[in-house]
Amino acid sequence: MPSETKGLMFLVRALGSRNFRLFFFGQAVSLIGTWMQIIAMRWLVYRLTKSELMLGIVGFISDAPLFLLVPFAGVLVDRLKRHRIMVVTQALSALQAAVLAVLVLTDQVAVWHVFALGGLLGIVSAFDITARQAFIVDIIEDRNDLPNAIALNSFIFNGALLIGPAVAGVLIALVGEGPCFALNSVSYLAVLGALFLMKIPEKTFSASQLDFKAAIMEGAAYTLASVPIRSILILVASVSLVAASYTLLMPVFAEDILHGGPRVFGYLMSATGVGALAGAIFLASRSRLKGLAEIIVIAGALYGVGLMALSFSRLLSIALIIALVLGFSLMMQMASSNTIVQSIVDDQKRGRVLSLFVMARRGVESLGSLLFGAIAHWVGTPATLIIGGATCLLAVAAFATKLSAIRQASRSFDKERK
Repeated sequence: MPSETKGLMFLVRALGSRNFRLFFFGQAVSLIGTWMQIIAMRWLVYRLTKSELMLGIVGFISDAPLFLLVPFAGVLVDRLKRHRIMVVTQALSALQAAVLAVLVLTDQVAVWHVFALGGLLGIVSAFDITARQAFIVDIIEDRNDLPNAIALNSFIFNGALLIGPAVAGVLIALVGEGPCFALNSVSYLAVLGALFLMKIPEKTFSASQLDFKAAIMEGAAYTLASVPIRSILILVASVSLVAASYTLLMPVFAEDILHGGPRVFGYLMSATGVGALAGAIFLASRSRLKGLAEIIVIAGALYGVGLMALSFSRLLSIALIIALVLGFSLMMQMASSNTIVQSIVDDQKRGRVLSLFVMARRGVESLGSLLFGAIAHWVGTPATLIIGGATCLLAVAAFATKLSAIRQASRSFDKERK
């Protein structure tokens, strides 16, 4: 029994930090609401328009601000208190969800409302996601727990992916999209409460005059000079471009290919969450960076193959198994990439480098939404998934040529911790 307890405690060792513990449970509630809103927004747009292209456009509008604004967000995150940035962004996100809920529940919603509010949320998210990524290092007491904290952060994100879409699918089928937006707005109270209860140690920030251009160029030069960080960001951008085809086209796949409805859509996204959750648990059990570079390659290749396999699936049972594999592989690839970058980056440039990570992950995904929405409109959903899978495999093959440099950087970090 003691050994089992010790093993469990090792899996959640970052929760020993009070601030991270508050963050963990606050985010756990809020992210369920976030996933409910994501599912409801996609289903709402498809219900109103029956257009894959419109799904692509709303995805682009929601994420495009990330691509444009995260470099500026990275500079601010390195210069201002990340805790205060998050309080503001979380409050604005709650307000956005509340407005959308009112529009839907009063039957006044139009597609342009979704576009406008999605764009507003994208602007807020550019600062929120960048601050949240860099904030993790501020709320753990032992720097050795950073990889575990990143894995646990992925755990709650994907645990919410398991619960949120399934609940949203049932709610949409029974009462429509409005309650999903309302519940998401209320869920932000959990993370806002957690932020107000935290006691964040004071940090010294640069008192020099703020020069966005110089600061952004300094962060970009640092990133480009690092072969491991540069290679990881290129792969993250490539896979994110492709991953947009999966998340974007699931409403179409559920209704037109599997002949289901919002519940089937929710089941597919929840299966993705189950796989991602398994990946997060696996990464949380690790204590070293050694082997993560190889995991990135294997997981990326598995994701590409999974997309191609899904394109041939016509049975819900098979599609759910493939969705589970896709969730597992994407989570392993992205979280392993994040862990290596966060571990080897210079703390003074953390916000700016992570802003580039967010741009590669979410900003590029906005371009993928537009691109693959258009491709699906022309050639159909199954062919689009095959194109995405093949693109992913080519990107992984290119990344594999840089493994030696990434292994060396990982070994250096592991030695410093000993």
